[in-house]
Amino acid sequence: MLANKLGYLYIDTGAMYRAITYTALQKGVPLADEEALLALTLGTIIKMIPKDGEQQKIFCNGLDVTEIIREPLINKNVSQVAAYGKVRQELVRMQRELAREQNVVMDGRDAGTVILPRAECKIFLIASLAERAKRRYLELRERGYQQDFSLVKTDLANRDHYDANRKASPLMPAEDAVTVDTTHLNPTEVVQEILTIIKNKRI
Repeated sequence: MLANKLGYLYIDTGAMYRAITYTALQKGVPLADEEALLALTLGTIIKMIPKDGEQQKIFCNGLDVTEIIREPLINKNVSQVAAYGKVRQELVRMQRELAREQNVVMDGRDAGTVILPRAECKIFLIASLAERAKRRYLELRERGYQQDFSLVKTDLANRDHYDANRKASPLMPAEDAVTVDTTHLNPTEVVQEILTIIKNKRI
């Protein structure tokens, strides 16, 4: 929504790690083998195609993986893949290349600290664990997956802990990021809050 308002390209970095995870599982590449995952990443082409008024499409080696990379199996395994420094280095290279070519909204847990440390504006979105679990639970239900709410909440908490404590690009806000608590905000209100922050930075 923010990218559409600004006329920028939206880059969902998490979707890129999900695409690699999905491809690895499809090809039988061991998720414990960093070198094999790096080789897979080097041979993978990921494209993000904007759709006016619709969800952005994610293509991996020509295959539309927009929906399938949000499956519970990917949710369960993506943090392991994203923890590998060599895999992250290659995907960060791709992400920076996209940002060099055009204005972007870069969405990711290390967007402001590692990928674009000199970004014009950095926003660190937070929400309570209970609220985030509810959002993920409803998202999964809309996609046709029946998940126990407590399990969804536990999975989110485990991923937060894993990402915050990994050696490669741990989850943390940039020193110059503005924190926005979205617990009690709807998407439209979040976008308006960010637009106001951007406007104030440009004044």
